[in-house]
Amino acid sequence: MTATLVPLVVLLPLIGSACTLILGGNRRLQVMVSTATLSAVVVIAAVLLALTQADGPTVVYLGAWDAPFGITLVVDRLSAIMLLISAIMLLGVLVYSIGQGVADRHRETPVSIFHPTYLILAAGVFDAFIAGDLFNLYVGFEILLSASYVLLTLSGTGERIRAGVTYIIVSLVSSLFFLSAIALIYGATGTVNIAQLSVRIAELPGSVQLILHLVLLIAFGIKAAVFPLSFWLPDSYPTAPAPVTAVFAGLLTKVGVYAILRSETTIFRENDLGTLFLVVGGLTMLIGILGALAQADIKRLLSFTLVSHIGYMIFGIGLGTEAAIAATIFYVVHHITVQTTLFLSTGLIERIGGATSMTRLGGLLKLSPLLGVLFFIPAMNLGGIPPFSGFLGKTALFLAGAQVGTPLVWVVVAIGALTSLITLYALARFWNMAFWRGRDEVEGYTSELLSSVQEAPEGATIVATRTMPPLMLVATTALVVVSVLLTVFAGPLFDLTTAAAHGLLDPSAYVSLVFPGGVR
Repeated sequence: MTATLVPLVVLLPLIGSACTLILGGNRRLQVMVSTATLSAVVVIAAVLLALTQADGPTVVYLGAWDAPFGITLVVDRLSAIMLLISAIMLLGVLVYSIGQGVADRHRETPVSIFHPTYLILAAGVFDAFIAGDLFNLYVGFEILLSASYVLLTLSGTGERIRAGVTYIIVSLVSSLFFLSAIALIYGATGTVNIAQLSVRIAELPGSVQLILHLVLLIAFGIKAAVFPLSFWLPDSYPTAPAPVTAVFAGLLTKVGVYAILRSETTIFRENDLGTLFLVVGGLTMLIGILGALAQADIKRLLSFTLVSHIGYMIFGIGLGTEAAIAATIFYVVHHITVQTTLFLSTGLIERIGGATSMTRLGGLLKLSPLLGVLFFIPAMNLGGIPPFSGFLGKTALFLAGAQVGTPLVWVVVAIGALTSLITLYALARFWNMAFWRGRDEVEGYTSELLSSVQEAPEGATIVATRTMPPLMLVATTALVVVSVLLTVFAGPLFDLTTAAAHGLLDPSAYVSLVFPGGVR
């Protein structure tokens, strides 16, 4: 049963994309197909997680070609966790985008383009998580990147085209490094299967291992937006429509983090670059959050906090212990949820306030108390306020660092604590200025709502206000609830991530399952 379900997480979005493309003239049917597709993937991912937790990893050989000759799909605990949280976020953002499209008459997200592309993006994300070889992982990346080019430039404004060009160039450079790394690895080992590489890489000379390791890390580091390879992100993400930005911020960088985590624990586990990871992780935290402090626009502020919090995940990977890897996986789940929710809340702020800059916003709490709560909860979560999952994840990472206890680790722990405090300050400052202060306190306050004031034929005045569509509110509220549930069920989730970390650091079961007869 499990083997039958695994390919469906990729096939269903691809089939759904084809159907929505054919149904381009029928918006209602497109919405029904895309929603049903992602809902089905959520159910399948939940079943896969339960089965994997009970029975261990599952391997599927496509076309009846055994590894390493055919395409191998592997679902272990880490893959299943990433599939489930990604499917939930993609479904939530889809509902949000449907509400926005209906309210805006599909100016921002043209249905005939958006739904097929969005499902292709989902297929690429899911394929990356279950890929059992580097080339299939590369294909997953290329699928999601091709779709992301279209989504990033929706509506075709000059600003979005410029951001899209930068994003495309950076992505192509990253793909070039990735493809070069695959060619070099295949030339050195004769395989690109991850399980087989876990044995053959260790047989190479140390200098060769290091070269292969670094080339692959550069490719993944660009995709994960790790400093100093993160320069492209703050200018690319904020220009896209709110649902697109939410997906990019929540998921796309985490696919890069997943690739780093998988390669470090399975392929290059004997070629230790822990010190490099600790240094880069600390710098990513610090540089990212200092950039956030200088931003007045909440979209750019959140983009810089996105970069800074990738540093926590790199820090956990650099520690390399079971406790650290478990905390890293927990933090990835937390950050996907919270970062996505914050960008969706920002989309609602832009609708109500007509701007995203704290210099132009005010009085939003009086105008919409619910919106104040929907932004406040994930903001405090990202800032690490107890008892939210952000606090639990950071505490787990710091405790794992304390167990290692080297001077460099303590320095990075201190940077992590400082980053958390600055994150809290930056987000609290925005909330105070946008929500708490009165609208009359804003110097030179102007509102986009004034442009919708029209004169009636009888000489009266009709004021058309911009409200929050119900579907957008429902989707954002649902994801806020999911972020709170991560705190409520933190114990079982940590048990799950600990089991996933144990499997990653002892990949013998993974290897023997993919190659029952050996890996030679």
